[in-house]
Amino acid sequence: MFRESAKIVVDDGQAPSAPFVINVWMEDFLEKLKVLNYDNKFVQELKMKPINRHYFVVPTNPGEQFYMFTTLAAWLIRKSGNNFEYPQESDDPNSTIALILNHLKGTGVPVEFPPNKLKQGVGEHAIYVLDHLADQAIKVSGFKWKKTEIPQDDPNQEPEIEEDEAELILEKVEEEMMAEYDEEDDDVLHIDDITKLYGAAMDDVQKPENILESQTDTEEWKIELERVLPQLKVTIKTDSRDWRAHLEQMKHLRANISTGLNGTKSQLDKLQSDIGNTLEKIRMREMYLNRQLEPTLNEFRILQEELSKVKEHYRDVSGGVTERTRTLSKLTEELEQVKKEMDERGSSMTDGTPLVNIKKSITKMKTEISEMSVRIGVLEYSLMCTRVQDRTQLQEDMNNTNSSSIIK
Repeated sequence: MFRESAKIVVDDGQAPSAPFVINVWMEDFLEKLKVLNYDNKFVQELKMKPINRHYFVVPTNPGEQFYMFTTLAAWLIRKSGNNFEYPQESDDPNSTIALILNHLKGTGVPVEFPPNKLKQGVGEHAIYVLDHLADQAIKVSGFKWKKTEIPQDDPNQEPEIEEDEAELILEKVEEEMMAEYDEEDDDVLHIDDITKLYGAAMDDVQKPENILESQTDTEEWKIELERVLPQLKVTIKTDSRDWRAHLEQMKHLRANISTGLNGTKSQLDKLQSDIGNTLEKIRMREMYLNRQLEPTLNEFRILQEELSKVKEHYRDVSGGVTERTRTLSKLTEELEQVKKEMDERGSSMTDGTPLVNIKKSITKMKTEISEMSVRIGVLEYSLMCTRVQDRTQLQEDMNNTNSSSIIK
């Protein structure tokens, strides 16, 4: 539903964001690839380069993008449970696109654009094909989209107020500044150290009752002062985070900018006027050239449209020629097979070897029949002799029985 409404917006030109709808389609397609475990099953197993969310939107390398498009389409078709061989770089692009579109039409997805729209491997038509193939793969995998469940707010629960850590605390800043002062070297005397030492010394000194007079020689005091003067160096460390230093730096930079701007403002104004005059001359020259070349440009535009139509017709015809060439090669192979079978049959018909074999077999059978006849005659003679002997023996037995009865 979203895509149909987006398509209407693009066609009617009602929204300024219409040219970027294809980017939304591409991001949806990447989310579906993540559901199908695209990183492990496609990128790592097939050793392919992962794609970004602008890969099929912006044309960069047509050959590489078309190969990625066909390989990804083949992988999605295989994920949906169908047999589909991965395309090779040497395959005919027209036949590969035809196989992909035939599978898409077989699943009931309408294809209302010519196949040559997929030759570049980028654009809304390529994303359309891949997105529908991904939908089929997700449907076969059994994955189901669920609605987002928004938890209900508890009316009895008080809202938590988050503390803003960005607020500056004065005490924290003072502690950090004191920590930096404590990290200073021991051999440098700070103004705070002088104050502490002076205060401690004043507490220990007792006020004398009488006025003390110095017994030190003036010359010796000057010599001693000159000796210890280099060691009485007092340093005050400047903090880089002090607002006074920042303020002085800003004033210094502002003065430098004002000084530099006074000398360059006139030159910049002159340069601006020169650039404006040059741009105006270029615009006038461009208008003149457009008027002079308008007939030629129109003719060139018409010729370019005719050339694109001829190229498209040539691509369609070349696709048909490729299909017919494959059919011709298949018929040629079948014709060669039939010729081979006819030659084998012809050579077997002119060959007398089978007839000689038949004669030999007949002779052998006659010999075997003669042997069987002799064996049958011998068996009949043996049987007749056995019967004669049985009759003679039976007659003798009868005669013996009669003679014994008479004697009795």
